Amino acid sequence: MTATVRRSLWKTNNWVDGFLFLVRVASIVFIAVGLLAFILQQARGEGLTGTQLENLFISGVTQGAMYGLIALGYSMVYGVLGFINFAHGEVFMAGAMAGWITSDVLFESGLWEDSFILAIIIVLVISIVVSTFATVVIERVAYRPLRESPRLIPLITSIGVSFFLQYAVSGLFGPASKNYPPLPEWLSKKRSLLGFVDIEGTKVLVILVSAVSMYALWWFVERTKTGKAMRAVAEDKEIAALMGINVNRIIVTTFGVGGAMAGVAGIMWGLLFRTVTFTTGFLPGIKAFTAAVVGGVGNLGGAMAGGLFLGVAESVGPLLLLEPLGVPGVSQLKDLVAFSVLVLVLLFKPTGLFGERLSQEDRA
Repeated sequence: MTATVRRSLWKTNNWVDGFLFLVRVASIVFIAVGLLAFILQQARGEGLTGTQLENLFISGVTQGAMYGLIALGYSMVYGVLGFINFAHGEVFMAGAMAGWITSDVLFESGLWEDSFILAIIIVLVISIVVSTFATVVIERVAYRPLRESPRLIPLITSIGVSFFLQYAVSGLFGPASKNYPPLPEWLSKKRSLLGFVDIEGTKVLVILVSAVSMYALWWFVERTKTGKAMRAVAEDKEIAALMGINVNRIIVTTFGVGGAMAGVAGIMWGLLFRTVTFTTGFLPGIKAFTAAVVGGVGNLGGAMAGGLFLGVAESVGPLLLLEPLGVPGVSQLKDLVAFSVLVLVLLFKPTGLFGERLSQEDRA
């Protein structure tokens, strides 16, 4: 009986391995054919110009930077608690909404036009405070009572919290789109960067703020006492508690820092796209989770790199691989490319491009 079961499992595993091998081969062939078609199209002078490719790449980096900031919250929470907080996209949305309210008030007062730098600092601070407060309240009310429960329960709870926040914001501010005030001309116009790249000032701001935020987070996690305690709790909560670390406080801090990064991303999103709704956080939140998996779950550097990779892939991919093959409506297929990247990474490197960083319990 045991020998029969083993043979059956062996046959099943062989069938699954064979199928996955065929999928890998088909993926490689499809990408190779798409690249070849793109090269031939460029050789005939029918493809994208250098300026168009440059603009697509810059747009991808800009959007990917925001994905990376949101993905940091997913990775931090997963590293400490071992579950995905699917309400994190709504924390990002709350920051964007807070930014819209604050910027609208500052615009009405005239400060937005008279002293834009001061105004944007105020907006950024308020957005960070709102997002941090929201994620701390979520942790205390929704997740802490379920900390000892099976992981599926807080996971489902996070989905419920996500919908609750969406429709709470819709009830408070209405379902219509909210528009940020117009940006100063000196910020929105294109500038020459390094003498050969023309890029909008807004995109430069997004990339610079994202880079500074990522560096600040790295310094906090790697250089401060609280950051070392966070890494200890992520490695083993019980041993960390025995060493005198207040595990509850560190978990709240982890949620708060992740919320702050989401708040920064929310403001950058509002400045770049100028429009927010109560569903703004849903799709970017899912893509940020995808970025975290692509980079490596629990790996902060991987989360940021995964966000950049995903942003560039969904910006450049449709016109690089699909349009030369004659696929119609490629501009509407960004989401398809983004999630295809996730599938490909899981097929070829299931631990992510930069490897997972899991706790001792998760590795076991």
